[in-house]
Amino acid sequence: MSIITKLASLTLLLSLLSLSNVRADQSLVTDISSHLISVTSDFTGTDLLLFGTIESVRENNPARHGDIIIAVRGPHKDLLVRKKERILGIWANTKAVDVSHIPGFFALASNKPIEEIADQGTLERLKLGPDRLSFNSQNPGEEFDLFKEAIIRQRENENLFTINEKGVQFLGNQLFRASIHFPANVPVGNYVSEVYFFEDGDLVSAQTSPLFIKKFGLGRTIYDFANQYPALHGIIAIIFALVAGWIASAVFRKD
Repeated sequence: MSIITKLASLTLLLSLLSLSNVRADQSLVTDISSHLISVTSDFTGTDLLLFGTIESVRENNPARHGDIIIAVRGPHKDLLVRKKERILGIWANTKAVDVSHIPGFFALASNKPIEEIADQGTLERLKLGPDRLSFNSQNPGEEFDLFKEAIIRQRENENLFTINEKGVQFLGNQLFRASIHFPANVPVGNYVSEVYFFEDGDLVSAQTSPLFIKKFGLGRTIYDFANQYPALHGIIAIIFALVAGWIASAVFRKD
């Protein structure tokens, strides 16, 4: 085990012990290993550690811990979803629906299946689960549910919508931890982590924490330039492509 790994484990242990010693009125205290994820040119994904402590509000029930559901979501964006159909042997866009306020990333972790933790009404109200997210549109149409399923399916295939119903581990009756994976294609922006503490199906307490994913280095410079000057970025990209093609043809040309 490396020195860095040992230091990280010691820091986590000290943090958990300090949380367990908190005797405030709160029945739930949580924290995140880092509130900032840096995306550089060699970014291949990362894992984020969420941990905390709970205190039962049930009398004469010190030995039984409750249930934890963790949701990490963001950033929200508007999408234009198109449907392709085969017309006279050619694939063409036939229908389009604009969908608003869709998270680019959604991860759910719990200590057991969430349907065993809370009732459907509570899960719907808290939007816990990809199929419970709000999908709004000004022109939904009759096939809007199909577009919604397509968005969820695409996000799941890209590992941007995930559910881990064994992702929360309890360390004793009070301490818990969970690891959330962010893939290499995770969108940059502002995120929020939500931790919900249930006992016997009742929501006892909840906490939210901000999380930021930002680009750094050359990738950040190119990203900012592309967003601030999209037309000029497109022209420069075309010029680079033409120059690269000319160089390749000159190198591999057969005399």
